[in-house]
Amino acid sequence: MVEKREGAVTLEGEPVTLLGPDLQVGDRAPEFIAVDREWNHVHLRDFEGKVVLISAAASVDTDLCAVQTQRFNEEASALPDGVAVIAISQDLPPALARFCGAEGVDRIRVLSDHVFSEFGMRYGVLIEQVRLLARSVWVIDGEGRVAYKELVPEVTDHPDYEAALAAAREVGAG
Repeated sequence: MVEKREGAVTLEGEPVTLLGPDLQVGDRAPEFIAVDREWNHVHLRDFEGKVVLISAAASVDTDLCAVQTQRFNEEASALPDGVAVIAISQDLPPALARFCGAEGVDRIRVLSDHVFSEFGMRYGVLIEQVRLLARSVWVIDGEGRVAYKELVPEVTDHPDYEAALAAAREVGAG
């Protein structure tokens, strides 16, 4: 049975239902599988031992999600060496490839949750009504635990970039 949560997030002011658990800082980060721009399978375990900043957004075909992905791409080179950055959305891999090519996104791993929806379901950010990811940012420490979580209350608002980057720097320096 899939856990459903209502009221934590709105989309254009309307409450939506999130599918999956309400993960908290300190919880073990759930394993997931997604696909990259070439349809290759990518697992969270592929980053074992690294700090992982995960930027989740609905679609790079929207202005806000594009800005979010570009911002984390730009900031990635200033993070400690042991920090990997993932941007994940429900976009199909060809759309991600086009976006990354057009926008020069080349410092982060850009993944699609479209095929399996494991990230959305296991991190509790899959919006039932539209099958898109709720805007969120996660930092997973080198031990595989959630060290930082921001679930943006309104999907059409930006995340707190500075807080997420500070958390990744702090965890990555430790």
